[in-house]
Amino acid sequence: MGVYAIGDIHGCYESLVNLLDKIQPASDDILIFLGDYIDRGPYSSEVVDFLITLSKLTNCIFLRGNHEDMMLNFLRTRDPFYYQIWERNGSKATVSSYGGIDNIPDHHLNFFENTKYYFVYENYAFVHGGVVPGVPLERQKKEDLLWIRYEFINSSHNLPYIVVFGHTPFEEPFVGEDKIGIDTGCVYGGKLTAYNLTEQTFLSASCKKYW
Repeated sequence: MGVYAIGDIHGCYESLVNLLDKIQPASDDILIFLGDYIDRGPYSSEVVDFLITLSKLTNCIFLRGNHEDMMLNFLRTRDPFYYQIWERNGSKATVSSYGGIDNIPDHHLNFFENTKYYFVYENYAFVHGGVVPGVPLERQKKEDLLWIRYEFINSSHNLPYIVVFGHTPFEEPFVGEDKIGIDTGCVYGGKLTAYNLTEQTFLSASCKKYW
């Protein structure tokens, strides 16, 4: 059995397919996706369709990214304030991929609503953005789990886990004493990266520059 964490996809369908071709997941493998499936890249709806199908073939854990959270905040409230925040972060690509904001199918909405804020496997904790140092995982605020960057990256978090995170793009995977960052700028012309926990190695697929 293999366990893999996969970084921010951002509507980059081709990169996702190419990365999964390299992983070749078996039915008993575990794939932990760190969020940001949508926005900026052109194929958000195709990415979500692919992931929903994949989850029927192997064990998938889907975390929530800040981009899914921005979208859900708007869809729940229809408040223009929330749309402006989402729009500044690449919503138009997602809306276009669905052919309109009201064309998102129910099974995709269920996918977004059922994403998790964090996941623990053995001595690893998986989050989208990071954690506030010194705060137990179950007491972290969701905004910090989704949005935090350098307060987390630049200091020890003092939790009993290696924290695997996305959200903040690096040219190459970031490996620290207590954290591993695997957002390698997929939508910015970088790579989509997976971390193989079992072998402690990285796999990646190149990506076009969309943003």
